[in-house]
Amino acid sequence: MSNVLFDSPGPRTRARHLVYAILTVAAVAGIAVWWILRLNDHGQLDYDLWEPFVTPKYVDTLLVDGLLQTLKMAGLSVLLAVVFGAVCGVGKLSDHAAVRWVCWLVVEFFRAVPVLLLMIFLYFAYGVGESGIGAYWCVVIALTLYNGSVLAEVFRAGIQAVPRGQSEAAYAIGLRKTQVMTGILLPQGVKIMLPAIISQCVVALKDTSLGYAITAPGLTYVGKLIYGEFHNQIPTIAVLAALYIACNLVLTLIATWVQRRLVGRQKPLEVSMVGAAAGEDATAPL
Repeated sequence: MSNVLFDSPGPRTRARHLVYAILTVAAVAGIAVWWILRLNDHGQLDYDLWEPFVTPKYVDTLLVDGLLQTLKMAGLSVLLAVVFGAVCGVGKLSDHAAVRWVCWLVVEFFRAVPVLLLMIFLYFAYGVGESGIGAYWCVVIALTLYNGSVLAEVFRAGIQAVPRGQSEAAYAIGLRKTQVMTGILLPQGVKIMLPAIISQCVVALKDTSLGYAITAPGLTYVGKLIYGEFHNQIPTIAVLAALYIACNLVLTLIATWVQRRLVGRQKPLEVSMVGAAAGEDATAPL
């Protein structure tokens, strides 16, 4: 036995798993081939429909600019959302009832409102007109409020997940609550929160696509301009989806590297094996 949770698979089980894997790959490949043939039958693979995505004029002036605007909106909203979430998350743990209830109300309200409705409201209330803030900032503010509200719950749960003995020991040596929160609980809680924060960054990047509804600059708005001129909706959607997937993969790789730098690799837990023979290794990784 190499694992205390279940027995290692035998030869027949491994062979069955291999067959399942081969059938799954074959099924996925078959679906992909069927989809490509269907697109070809409907003329969606014609060069005229894909020409904008290999023409430097459109790539440089539209796609690259739209991608940069999307990354700017996502990056700025994530930074502001982390600050907003940290303040509201800590506020929900405050000893003062007024602060606690205000933070609770803000978090629950903005977490419940759909992002698209929030963008549209901000745009028509504060975005249009000569003194308006514009569609760009409406998208950033809406994403900040929504993702910050979600991250507030992440921060609160991460702080509460730190063992209680940590804060009790800090109070025992005379530290104030602010010192305990900033010096003890938050640094340890960030390690617990990091996967959820990374996941929310991906959500913020994808939600920038909703900005096309208020003509905000970004990939989806650029895509609307392209298929409005060339009538190539499917090729445009495929290219934009590939760009979003590539950005999310890069973001995930960077976040994973940061997590390893901050948290480090977890070593497998060694447990004693009952009844191990003399001279054999009596521990096994969990």
